[in-house]
Amino acid sequence: MVSPSSRGVGAHVTIEPPRFDRPEVEIRASTRRKKTGAAHWSGSRIVVQIPARVRGRARAQFVDELVERLLTQRPQNAAGDAALEERAHVLAELYLDGVRASSVRWVENQQARWASCSPVSREIRVSSRLRQCPEWVIDAVLVHELAHLIEADHSSAFYALADRHPRQGESALFLEGYALGLGLRVEEGDVDALS
Repeated sequence: MVSPSSRGVGAHVTIEPPRFDRPEVEIRASTRRKKTGAAHWSGSRIVVQIPARVRGRARAQFVDELVERLLTQRPQNAAGDAALEERAHVLAELYLDGVRASSVRWVENQQARWASCSPVSREIRVSSRLRQCPEWVIDAVLVHELAHLIEADHSSAFYALADRHPRQGESALFLEGYALGLGLRVEEGDVDALS
């Protein structure tokens, strides 16, 4: 959707609908801007300000770079392994009677799984691709992996534990769509048989 902006003469606003990997983006192209661009959050929408002279493929690339930079600055995206491990401890207390993993960390090399658990070593690894997901999705994935520390396989007893997270089903649907949008084929199994 393109419309003249009430924010100034010579300014146009374009609204890009949300996608699997980012929220709705409002692009404000202004004749007053000459070289630089900027992006900021406005509620759940990202607002990008760019020079009006930038068009076509260069415009799309300019907007994508600004959006990506802003997304990586979100607290859950910038959080490292320590924050992820602390979140897992909190979730374990809430849903799984305080079960503990020996380590919980982000990994770059997990291409076919969202996360994995080694029940023997008690390590949980979470794909860095999930950093862009809403916190409730990451939480549901963590609870799923923590449940494997109690029940290693995908038995009914396992699902009774994992489903203690109230949005487990929604998370699975979200991740199916996210994988489709990324063009991934994600495996069902997430438990490493060997440590």
